[in-house]
Amino acid sequence: MAHIFCIANQKGGVGKTTTSVNLAAGLATLGQRVLLVDLDPQGNATMGSNVDKRTLAHTVYDVLLEQASVAQAKVRADACGYDMLGANRELAGAEVELVDQERRENRLKTALAAVDGDYDFILIDCPPALSLLTLNGLCAAHGVIVPMQCEYFALEGLTDLVNTIKQVHANLNPQLKVIGLLRVMFDPRITLQQQVSDQLKGHFGDKVFNTVIPRNVRLAEAPSYALPGVVFDPSARGSKAYIEFAQEMTERIKTL
Repeated sequence: MAHIFCIANQKGGVGKTTTSVNLAAGLATLGQRVLLVDLDPQGNATMGSNVDKRTLAHTVYDVLLEQASVAQAKVRADACGYDMLGANRELAGAEVELVDQERRENRLKTALAAVDGDYDFILIDCPPALSLLTLNGLCAAHGVIVPMQCEYFALEGLTDLVNTIKQVHANLNPQLKVIGLLRVMFDPRITLQQQVSDQLKGHFGDKVFNTVIPRNVRLAEAPSYALPGVVFDPSARGSKAYIEFAQEMTERIKTL
């Protein structure tokens, strides 16, 4: 049975897609069978996995509208070592089309159930908003991984996200919980970041992952080569940190 995790944060620009593709590649490096689902109409996780979103015969849009199965729509991201359920701009229209449909928030959950035995991990890259797409991700997942920068506004956004997760847990998906908070783009030289990091650990305790992802130029360059940093430059500090995070994830799921 696959462990299904959303990578979510209602704040934009916090490294959700970077975390999604690098965690997927890191887990694949460790020999895990991984499916990455791109739920963002921008399709950045798709392109960042060396998959051309413009040439896909089927996408997650078709899966949500029940016009294709996951098995039909997924493609192999050969360079990265995992399977990809891609997205493109079509997905932006899915929200409007799903509004009056039955089981609209459970479409992804139903579709993923058919391939549950084929993977060890299914990772879902959510858009930076609480939309029907994000809701589909939260309803399908067992838990949420929250990447966040150690800045004041990030703490404000985290409160909103935790409240959202509680509401989904209470009303739609009783399995859902916060798996952990991942500190990303971290620069220990900045006093404020160190203070926010300490606040996070003080408040959330062991919900904060031990791994810290440093601010790293090679990670930032990797998307321009359509690859995760872990594949683009495995020796970079950021890439090594994501491999370490993948190892921590495989250990953490044993205690869930």
